[in-house]
This record gives sequence, C-alpha cells and structure tokens, in this order.
Amino acid sequence: MSAAERILSRAVNEITPGSIVNLGIGLPTQVIRYLPDDFDVQIHSENGILGAWKQSPPEAMDPFLIDAAGAYVSLREGASLFDSAVSFALIRRARLDLTMIGAFEVDEQGNLANWKIPGKFSPGIGGAMELAQKTPRIVVLTTHTDKHGRPKILKSCRLPLTAKACVSRIVSDLAVMDVTPQGLVVREKLVEISDADLQARTEAELTFAA
Repeated sequence: MSAAERILSRAVNEITPGSIVNLGIGLPTQVIRYLPDDFDVQIHSENGILGAWKQSPPEAMDPFLIDAAGAYVSLREGASLFDSAVSFALIRRARLDLTMIGAFEVDEQGNLANWKIPGKFSPGIGGAMELAQKTPRIVVLTTHTDKHGRPKILKSCRLPLTAKACVSRIVSDLAVMDVTPQGLVVREKLVEISDADLQARTEAELTFAA
C-alpha cells in the first residue's frame, strides 16, 4: 500500500454507522471511496449537502452538484440540499459527529494548523476553523513527515493555528495516535516500525499503549 492508501483504509474504521461526517478537502475526501455502498452514514459538505456520496462517473456528472472541494458528487437517497447559512448552522450547533481533516502540523496538545503557510498563497481559512472548533470529534489524516522528511507531529505547532486543542486522534501513514491529557499515545502501528524509529520521526513525545 502507498502512504495514502494506508491512511485511508485505516481512517474508514473511525466512522460509526448512523453518524454525520464531514470529510475535509484533500486526503479526507477520498475516505468515501473506502465505504461500502450500503454503509449507513450521512456525509455533510459545508457548501450545502447532507447525504453527499461518491463521485459521479463522467456521463452522470451534474455541474451544479459539487462538494466543498469542487468534486462532482452523487447523492444518497433522502439527501438534503440547503444554503451555506443552514449548513454552517448545523456545524455551529455541533450537529456533526465527526470531521476528518488534513494538517500541515498537529501537536501533542491537539492544536491544528492546516490553512496557512506564511509566504504562500492561501484562499483563506474557509470552513476549517468552524469544523475544528465545533465538531465533537476531530480525526486528523496526515503523512507522518513532510516531503523533506521533517516531522509534522510536533511538540507545538509553528504555523498559524486553525483551532486549539481540537484534535482527538491522528491517523498517519505510520501509526494511530490519540491526544490525551498526558500527551500522544500510540494505539496502533500501520507498518513494521520500532518504537524508537517512530519516535525519531516524531517531534512530540510518544507514549506507547500496552
């Protein structure tokens, strides 16, 4: 498996049947491809869909039906369409159960940075801040290191924050880690890797669950 495939195939297990889930732009939007067609879940898109489903084939694409990432999507039976005011009201009233979101950095306090790299163009923070602050459970999907091999899981984020102390769990291409009052706890490894090697690729201090 590639790094992305390891993350996605593990991340799908975080979705509970019957839940309302937002899949953030980037890697998280691909989680939907790993869900069985009959899985009981409502996918929320902040541009105004509850009941979004997998991408449409080219011959069935509706140019007016896109998700927040701009992908042409299909709808599940019973889906609802509404304006962005209603969509963000759902978020702000904490009606979502889970948001999966990408990250430039995440730290051992559960702080999240995923919208701005100083000196580079950013279209804005968008819905990420609202989702990170208001969703009861945030799961970050990210590679363990960046393309230069530098840790993305830090003692303290250096980039501008999206939200503070919002992350519950991190699913990387190497491991699954929980944010706890005692720091990051490794619950599961996704590859054959020693504790020492995993720690060497992580700036934050790791505790390994028994």
